[in-house]
Amino acid sequence: MTEASGDVRLTGISKTYGSFTAVHPLDLTVPQGSFYALLGASGCGKTTTLRMIAGLEEPSSGTVCLGEQDVTALPPYKRPVNTVFQSYALFPHLDIFENVAFGLRRRGIKSVKKQVGDMLDLVQLGEQARKKPHQLSGGQQQRVAVARALINHPKVLLLDEPLGALDLKLRRQMQLELKRIQTEVGITFVHVTHDQEEAMTMADTVAVMNGGRVEQQGAPAELYENPRTTFVANFLGTSNFIAAEVDSVSGDDVVLRAGDGKLLLPKARCGAATSPGGKVLLGVRPEKITLTHADDAGTVPDGRNRITGRVVASSFIGVSTQYVIERPLCDAFEVYAQNIERDTRLTPGADVVLHWNPAHTFGLDAGQDVQAGVEKVEEDA
Repeated sequence: MTEASGDVRLTGISKTYGSFTAVHPLDLTVPQGSFYALLGASGCGKTTTLRMIAGLEEPSSGTVCLGEQDVTALPPYKRPVNTVFQSYALFPHLDIFENVAFGLRRRGIKSVKKQVGDMLDLVQLGEQARKKPHQLSGGQQQRVAVARALINHPKVLLLDEPLGALDLKLRRQMQLELKRIQTEVGITFVHVTHDQEEAMTMADTVAVMNGGRVEQQGAPAELYENPRTTFVANFLGTSNFIAAEVDSVSGDDVVLRAGDGKLLLPKARCGAATSPGGKVLLGVRPEKITLTHADDAGTVPDGRNRITGRVVASSFIGVSTQYVIERPLCDAFEVYAQNIERDTRLTPGADVVLHWNPAHTFGLDAGQDVQAGVEKVEEDA
């Protein structure tokens, strides 16, 4: 296999159904041997994109290339890809060994014992070879589905919400397990999920999709620390926003005016115009903020961004306490404080100073919706 043979390259790929556009024309390159996640809410186009790579959907425009081969017109069974679905689709009447051997036997390969044994060892199920699928846990069945797909030596493995049917604890175990398997076999994985933690735990590169378009792609830490849109900032975790105005530029920092105070933003992290008077949404993650009781305001080190507020709610969740702070300049602020040395004065009604390192601030164009990407809890009918 040449180095580029496991690349997935989508060029101008799109999908429309009548007047509805599921995927707007997009270009994506998934490097050989990488773990790549398409992340987004239901209806964002991620599964449609995956199905176009698999050949299960015909693109309305554009091309799909696997390595140097244009496979756009090839049927699924002629593409060097295999897909693992959420349902696993194991054969209930066959034992685990025969489920994994199925693809080899179908291709007329007679001697399958070593290959199947190696693959079951890879997914740590060698002891379960003669059990039927119904005798295995959901996580074990999922690993059988992965083994069955990998034994055909596809250049690309496609995973469509493969962990969606598992409970939370098992899902977390399987995230690490899938990453281990991908690292060991070294082939390209393209994984579709709506679960932010899942994508960030497993993938080398995450593409955040919204409304049939890729909003932003990059390494998980890059997307989290430097979101370019409010949708990405909110979809990957929680963000606090302050509407501000550019006052001046001082060296590598943009000085912002918010109410009667000033806040610093690194110029390199400002995705908006930096000319004086320009409008900016200043963002900061809840875990980057330190809460200090107003009585101790004098202890806040110089050079930190600081604003004031009042605690309106707090929730103890074990590793941290989550505070909601009311303040005049913006919606309620969220602050996550690690439970190391808890200040018992930080209760609802307490006046506080919120402060953080300016380097942890990011700036976005103020024309965006600050609620974009916020997961809404649907009420029961």
